[in-house]
Amino acid sequence: MKLSLKHIPERSKLLLLSLLVGVLSGCAASLLVWSIQAVKHLLLQGLNAGEYEWQYLVLPGVGMLVSLLLVRYLLRDNIGHGVTKALLAVSRNDSKIKPHNVWSSMLTSSITIGFGGSVGAEAPIVYTGAAIGSNLGRVCGLSYRNITLLLGCGAAGAVAGIFKAPLAGVLFTLEILLFNVSMKSLLPLLLSTISATVVSYAFRGQTPVFACTLTPFSMGNIPFYIVLGILGGLGSLYFMRTTLFLEDKIGKLSNPYLRWGLCAVALGLLIFLFPPLYGEGYDSLGALLNGQELDLEGRSLLDFLLDWKWGVPVFFALVFFLKVLAMTVTNAGGGVGGTFGPTLFAGAILGFVIARCINLLGFSVPEQNFVLVGMAALMAGVMQAPMTAIFLIAEISGGYELLIPLILTATVAFGTVRIFEKYSIYTKRIAQSGDLLTHDSDQAVLTLMHLDDLIRDKYPRVQIDAPLREVVDAIADSDAAVIAVLDAQGRFQGMVDITSARRVLLDPSKYDSYKVYNIMESAPDYVYAGEKMESVMQKFERTGAWRLPVVDEDRRYLGFISKSRLLMAYRAELKEIASED
Repeated sequence: MKLSLKHIPERSKLLLLSLLVGVLSGCAASLLVWSIQAVKHLLLQGLNAGEYEWQYLVLPGVGMLVSLLLVRYLLRDNIGHGVTKALLAVSRNDSKIKPHNVWSSMLTSSITIGFGGSVGAEAPIVYTGAAIGSNLGRVCGLSYRNITLLLGCGAAGAVAGIFKAPLAGVLFTLEILLFNVSMKSLLPLLLSTISATVVSYAFRGQTPVFACTLTPFSMGNIPFYIVLGILGGLGSLYFMRTTLFLEDKIGKLSNPYLRWGLCAVALGLLIFLFPPLYGEGYDSLGALLNGQELDLEGRSLLDFLLDWKWGVPVFFALVFFLKVLAMTVTNAGGGVGGTFGPTLFAGAILGFVIARCINLLGFSVPEQNFVLVGMAALMAGVMQAPMTAIFLIAEISGGYELLIPLILTATVAFGTVRIFEKYSIYTKRIAQSGDLLTHDSDQAVLTLMHLDDLIRDKYPRVQIDAPLREVVDAIADSDAAVIAVLDAQGRFQGMVDITSARRVLLDPSKYDSYKVYNIMESAPDYVYAGEKMESVMQKFERTGAWRLPVVDEDRRYLGFISKSRLLMAYRAELKEIASED
């Protein structure tokens, strides 16, 4: 069903909907934050943990199981990796996201995180906001381009709402989600993020998400910030590659309940030994950002390390390296959450470890500043979105006085990781499948084009052993330039080029003595069903052919794709994505 807004101009309709999407995304973000806190409060209130917090061994696994059952039997859909799913919707599914994603990611992630799953709420809320924008756009009958923009408005509003950071929401969409945004598109994005932020202020107050005490920036600390940037880039590389490696390994377990059991045990033990890994870890961040020592006495079997001055950075270095494992087993075991929050947490821990080590070596740097800047370093590297990292951290902390070290460290971290890795944690797998939309217009156009739309089966076909007379009869009623030659099973064997075979075709004496195989030519290359358009374009460039046959995996003939039709579709798509209206 489509909502009738026929009398409202398209541009005005888009602006109104972007405002509505922002309000709904802000409400969703506030509801998710409240839901996580409510679940956590209900589980932990009045709980007598004894000397060690034994509930850490059990609760995260229970939350993962509940989420697994909801996804498996109620939703029956894969809703993990929300940001990646939103990217795929734009590139592969005409920006369409299923209606249940408006609420399903919120429900399952609030259970996962509320029970102690070591993941973040940001990716689920981004997917929720994107689903709100996508479905409103579809209901109102908007075009693909404007549905895509509303999807981006929802994601931007979700980021703005959960972090109270309107500028970061816009930058997140520009750097990570949407590949082609014009200046006219900025107004809907701004309307969405501002309205989401105002809603979040109304429900959650105007205090920054990570209010902290900072020390004024000192020029003498620039070398240390550069070191933090380099180590942040290398840490980002570790974060990304370890996450993807572990996901592949754990994903090979086909039994979901066996996978859940192993992941639940692993997560419980990790959190039991390292309590900062419990949930999002934002309580620990709050303490570190205000220069406070974390009170872990009696809460961990490893708390004896904290009595040794070097034991503190050693303990938290282990937390940094193990956060990736805790996050991955949470998601792989059935939990629903994202990498956004864990990236911020790991960056803060890395900044703290580096600052503490510098201080123990006899220098003096403000640890809370390094905690804050470390968050930007890892975010810039893992997400490969330095502008988002810089302004998000400034907005969520009120730390604009540290803008210079934020810019410096995020830039160094981004540059470091780009030496080794071209893609972000969100785009790596999409790039491997060939579905990634980028800011390169040529690449984006090829990604949006679909081979099935360009195949034409208007060409006559003949059997390979048929007499030449059948070729003549076939071209009598066709203006096709080539004829497909097949065997008895319909497999493509070659083609007859009418121009090349003209002399033989005009000689009636050869009509019965010549067979098709006497005059057919081999195809310069094959295009396979489902092949990506970038690969198809490369085949045309490499062979210099004007048309290529399209076959399935058994080489059964499906039709031809011509270079002229390919170029016409390319120009039309390029004009569409470059359009301002």
